[in-house]
Amino acid sequence: MTQTNPMDFSLYGAAYEGTLADRMGIEFVEAGPERVVGRMPVEGNTQPYGLLHGGASAALAETLGSVAAAIHAGPDRIAVGIEINATHHRPATSGYVTGVATRLHGGRTLATYAIEITDEAGKLICTSRLTCMLRDR
Repeated sequence: MTQTNPMDFSLYGAAYEGTLADRMGIEFVEAGPERVVGRMPVEGNTQPYGLLHGGASAALAETLGSVAAAIHAGPDRIAVGIEINATHHRPATSGYVTGVATRLHGGRTLATYAIEITDEAGKLICTSRLTCMLRDR
């Protein structure tokens, strides 16, 4: 596993700037083919009631799972999300949420990750599953 942050995240490099993950404030804490950890502020990613937007949770989950799948695929291949689901368990209203993507399956053409998103108290906010197709670059 590699300890990283958004400014030196080698998978994205300069391409990280201006992406959805950048605009949402997603920060990578740990990255490897079996597990990626990242966090995101609730502030700026809410719906009108002040709660973390469900789409923001899904975007965090897809970002973390896609990065893990891309690392698994290797430098000459790409990972493209083909299916995601998300179950929202409780609201988050402030602070940061942290997502942990854990590999369930890592094959040659598909990779699947389970993603758990928790609040700062460790309470489960959202569970998600992402499947990525792995293709030649």
